[in-house]
Amino acid sequence: MKNPMDRQLEKRLSDRSVAIGREGEVAAFGELVDALRSSSANVRRLSASALGKLAWLGVDQAAAVAALAPVARRDPHPQTRQYAIKALKAYGASARECLPDLQDMARNPAEKDYVRRDAAAALAFIEEAVRIAASAAEHRCQRCNALVSADEYARSEQTFQRVFCDRCFDEVFLERRNFETQVEINKTIEARDGTLVQSEGERRIADWLTARGLAYRYDAKFRIIAEFQIRPDFYLPELDVYIEYWGLDTPQYKMSMYKKQTLYQQEGKRLISVYPKDLPALDRLLAEKLHHYGFTP
Repeated sequence: MKNPMDRQLEKRLSDRSVAIGREGEVAAFGELVDALRSSSANVRRLSASALGKLAWLGVDQAAAVAALAPVARRDPHPQTRQYAIKALKAYGASARECLPDLQDMARNPAEKDYVRRDAAAALAFIEEAVRIAASAAEHRCQRCNALVSADEYARSEQTFQRVFCDRCFDEVFLERRNFETQVEINKTIEARDGTLVQSEGERRIADWLTARGLAYRYDAKFRIIAEFQIRPDFYLPELDVYIEYWGLDTPQYKMSMYKKQTLYQQEGKRLISVYPKDLPALDRLLAEKLHHYGFTP
């Protein structure tokens, strides 16, 4: 698709992004964030590069990561994604929330080789930065408020992405293992691609996604929304979309459903809800909903 931007304007914005990065002009941080939304791939690429150069000069790291993450994940131009990935790497532990997406990009055979390579490098660097930051910080158990050691923190963070002392870790681990076991027991229905799911509705969704070449994670663990851990039925990393199949009608299930839907809404996540009544028109529903997020079957 042709860039609709005037060539002179594109050159001016491109040169400005390069200058901001070269001079370390922290006060122009907002200009770079705005430039990431430009219609020009070259402007987006150079502004992402400049944001990476400002990483340790006192800019708002959380704001920078929030601006770069969607560009790295789904910009239509692979070189722009590559530059955004490199910039995220510069933000180290501040980019910890991007680790699942970087992992997806590093493993995605549809990505360009250089995107996969730089995603893997960023993934390793950020993971190490997170480890170093964790070992130097003081943390307390979320259940009993006891001070935890670096080893306790690393163990619980790796397993739960929550902080627990060893005693509380063992209790939570036992509770979680019993829950995980029950979930796995309930996965008895095989989708077309071999994924075991828990219901006929989930099987139909999985088969629909597979038939259209859409990669998904089923029942993915440890994806965090706010301070809560959730397990979405389906996560589509290429579109950054969640799909939940709400298949039961009990009061307890509905309470859990409403809480989960509220979390998605509060965090601004892209959620598609599917109910049993939607199954007869599933093809139309998913096609229409995903079309809003840039997918055309």
